[in-house]
Amino acid sequence: MPEGLRTLVTALILLAGRIPNMGIITTVVSVFLVAVVMPIPHLQSRLPRSSLVFWDLMPRTLDGQITMEKTPSYFVTREAPARISAMSKDTKLIVVVRDPVTRAISDYTQTLSKRPDIPTFESLTFKNRTTGLIDTSWSAIQIGIYAKHLEHWLRHFPLGQMLFVSGERLISDPAGELGRVQDFLGLKRIITDKHFYFNKTKGFPCLKKAEGSSKPHCLGKTKGRTHPEIDREVVQRLREFYRPFNLKFYQMTGHDFGWDA
Repeated sequence: MPEGLRTLVTALILLAGRIPNMGIITTVVSVFLVAVVMPIPHLQSRLPRSSLVFWDLMPRTLDGQITMEKTPSYFVTREAPARISAMSKDTKLIVVVRDPVTRAISDYTQTLSKRPDIPTFESLTFKNRTTGLIDTSWSAIQIGIYAKHLEHWLRHFPLGQMLFVSGERLISDPAGELGRVQDFLGLKRIITDKHFYFNKTKGFPCLKKAEGSSKPHCLGKTKGRTHPEIDREVVQRLREFYRPFNLKFYQMTGHDFGWDA
């Protein structure tokens, strides 16, 4: 097989924190003549974009292939848009988001699994629970203010170079949402409903068989954890807090994600 040439990243997956079933996107696009390179530390470092060290991290691609990269923190890293734009102004951006309230609880659940002694979700959510003042300095809350983060990206990339993917639809309709990803990347639509099955144990759809593997591709054992019970009043207060930011995000993207229905 020909070795191919090194190319700069032409598509970037921007994750707004942890997204269930996110691995399916990476697996699917890697099947379709896409060279997927995992997180590149130098995108967040101060090395120049022309650095040979950075260039050496790029995978070799054949004619007709594209290079894709993903890291969970890019979307919310303030310096990332300028650095990525300096690397390539033509980079396509796939922004994967989910309900910010559910996302915050998921972040907390992940941390709780590693540090069982942390304060309750309720106590971390508020600066002052009596007044209902939300603590936006807590990263689990701050990440979900998507409109604020998107503003930084729009200073460097046009909306037409961005695709906004619903984390909820990756679960309810993975083939449909991945069809949008394939269209956006200029790839032939090959993945359909027949390529997925529902894993009752995980509670998520899984890819029946990944390319080059005899086993289906599904979430790892650390994914799909049961969330702790959260006070309903706290959840409601969070929904009220996020609502204006969500509506602004819908307006900016031209897409209603239905988080406020």
